Amino acid sequence: MRGYEIIGKGLGLREVRPTDVDALLAIYGDPAATQHLPFAPRTREEVEQIVAEAIEAASQRPRRLYVFAVVEADTDEVIGVARIRIEADHPHSAEMGIGLRPDHWGRGMGSDLVRLVLRYGFTRLGLHRIWGARAPANTAAQLAMLVAGMVEEGRIRHHVWTSDGWRDSIVHSALSDEWESHRSG
Repeated sequence: MRGYEIIGKGLGLREVRPTDVDALLAIYGDPAATQHLPFAPRTREEVEQIVAEAIEAASQRPRRLYVFAVVEADTDEVIGVARIRIEADHPHSAEMGIGLRPDHWGRGMGSDLVRLVLRYGFTRLGLHRIWGARAPANTAAQLAMLVAGMVEEGRIRHHVWTSDGWRDSIVHSALSDEWESHRSG
């Protein structure tokens, strides 16, 4: 597997490419995949813009945004997306986000993907804290983050506006020193 930023148990992360638009549309444009996300399904043009912004962000210094295609190790097929956004005012803290194609749900890939993102953030980027937010109803994301070693911090009330109205978010985080002990323990 060449050209990968990091490889895990069955999954790899690599920088997104213009040729990934269709594969990413299968996530960003799918109503099931975006059900718990703070936006409606995206159009092809919107996904093209996301990819263009990710490619532009890769050339920025200091770099604050990393967007990865999640690739199945056996097939090199793009099955998901992962991102890390480093906070401008706190460069050792970052927000993470992940998404998998619905036909890959229920196979334990979510926790493997969270582990990969944490490993990249802590070992390659030298981050101290990585956090992510999820919809309260997204129990699959809750399980993936907890199994990967993240801690549930609390609820942000009426955090995001969705087509159904205001939605709370549940915040999870991992700290580099805790992650190291979780990883080796």
